[in-house]
Amino acid sequence: MTTPDIFVLLSTWQLDPAGVAAIVIVGVLYGLGIRMLARRGVHWSLKRSAGFYLLGLGSFAVIEFGFLGVYSQQLRFAFTTRIALLLFAVPGLVATGKPVALAREALSGSPRGARMLDRVLESRVIGIMGNAVFGPVFALVAFSVFLTPLAGNLRESPVAQGVISVVVPLIGLILVLPLTELVVVRTSLFIAAEFMLAFVELVVDAIPGILLRLNDQILDHAGPVLGAVPGWFPSALRDQQLSGDLLWFIAEVADIPILILLFVRWSKHDRTEAKGLDDLTDEQMAALTEAHLKSFGQRSPD
Repeated sequence: MTTPDIFVLLSTWQLDPAGVAAIVIVGVLYGLGIRMLARRGVHWSLKRSAGFYLLGLGSFAVIEFGFLGVYSQQLRFAFTTRIALLLFAVPGLVATGKPVALAREALSGSPRGARMLDRVLESRVIGIMGNAVFGPVFALVAFSVFLTPLAGNLRESPVAQGVISVVVPLIGLILVLPLTELVVVRTSLFIAAEFMLAFVELVVDAIPGILLRLNDQILDHAGPVLGAVPGWFPSALRDQQLSGDLLWFIAEVADIPILILLFVRWSKHDRTEAKGLDDLTDEQMAALTEAHLKSFGQRSPD
């Protein structure tokens, strides 16, 4: 047997200090936001709170403290799967709690705090990372690291493992929240371009996983696991193949919610534009049409 059985997957647990610290800090901050609203007599949805704590932080705990976190240093497929889920799954589930909306509501009574939040959300970094094209491209670049010896160094480093627990979900949140909470304003043309490029990424994202699966050489150049190992431990090559299989699957599945979010955002933007046109008076519509025709005429050749 070269893979763990279901009992091993469910019974393997170990607390991780970095993961515990991240859960406590993020959970307390979210709770403080709810408390600030409660003091003003504003009720925050219990459904959103459950999504944040149970789905978001709960999934993070399962990944970090369960099988994937415990064997992340020893097994390639545990390491790559853990990173892929921290980047895609955990941020998406955290987003069900609408943390940005909560922050906006909680800081609405503090002009200074609200301005600081708006500056962050309107920053160039959020603007670049908050589109649907950047996420898959970033994932392609990040997952390509698994094809190099750097992956072996990161996997075997306790410091790197701790940094990954915090940095990877944070990057995932920066990628996901602008899409789920519409904090970045886009034009219809830009959204359409995002939608088409996202389909291309469905194919491109599979490349690192395919290369891991089909290569018969150990790409990370890491040595064998020292000490006693369970009987189900796979060989180095089989470990790499499993890593490729799971990475390929997760990368492809993760693109589907992005496409759905883009379609929803496109629909909302289209309805907003249509409503804005419907609200115009006949004079305003005539002026808008005339301005458009003049602009078209200026661009046309004589």
